[in-house]
Amino acid sequence: METKTCSDASDNKKNDVILIDSHAHLELEPLVEQTQAVVARAVAAGLIGIITVGIDLQDAKVALGIAEQFDMVFAAAGFHPHNAKDVADNSLLQMEKLCENPKVVGYGEIGLDFFRNRSPRDLQLAAFSNQMELAQKIRKPIIVHLRDAYQEGLAMLEKHGPFPFGGVIHCFSGDESDARRALDLGFYISIPGTVTYKKNDKLRAIAATIPDDRILLETDCPFLSPEPLRGKDNEPSYIIHTARKVAEIRGVDLQSLGLLATQNAIRLFNLPL
Repeated sequence: METKTCSDASDNKKNDVILIDSHAHLELEPLVEQTQAVVARAVAAGLIGIITVGIDLQDAKVALGIAEQFDMVFAAAGFHPHNAKDVADNSLLQMEKLCENPKVVGYGEIGLDFFRNRSPRDLQLAAFSNQMELAQKIRKPIIVHLRDAYQEGLAMLEKHGPFPFGGVIHCFSGDESDARRALDLGFYISIPGTVTYKKNDKLRAIAATIPDDRILLETDCPFLSPEPLRGKDNEPSYIIHTARKVAEIRGVDLQSLGLLATQNAIRLFNLPL
């Protein structure tokens, strides 16, 4: 498969917005079957980088394989809380080995999900703790998933901190107090397409006040398509709608917001862009 380079983004004639999708799942259906076209559409929309995030060992291997095909795509690897039941010493050793690849720029997504509880809560707590320690060992920023578990998850982060290599609460869905606690830990807060949903005033209020140097943008594709594409399979190019809404909320122009979030992603994940 032909390798695509970040320089392809310079051919973008449609606009001068620069963006990075800081959290995607190109390795999941249906995107995994059309990565060439998905990445091409992302470039046309102004993206210069995509981080595709593994959710278990096999998924992370697929994500890394995709990242190795495109200069502008990077990978993260970890056991999602849904897959905490699969975490064992041997699997953590394999994940650590995979993370030695320079295309792996973050550890995650890890955390707690008490909404679906697809793994028992005790196993989620143990897996989160063990993986925070592993991320520190391999010197990677952590990508944290919290759903209906902000109090428990933030308490664990505070216990395990500080995090010298940084971290992000992805797809943020907490309240203002949760945001403040995350910021106090030195974390970034990533805003997904749900910020465009009509009833999500809470997230819009938070997106308006995140410090300039701590805000990221993401799609979490193929999930959570922004308006006006809600209900369709999401993809990185759709991040333009999220960026436009966040720029409106913060009272800045789209180009400035895109550059700001892009610089933050490059800094957190040490991206060679």
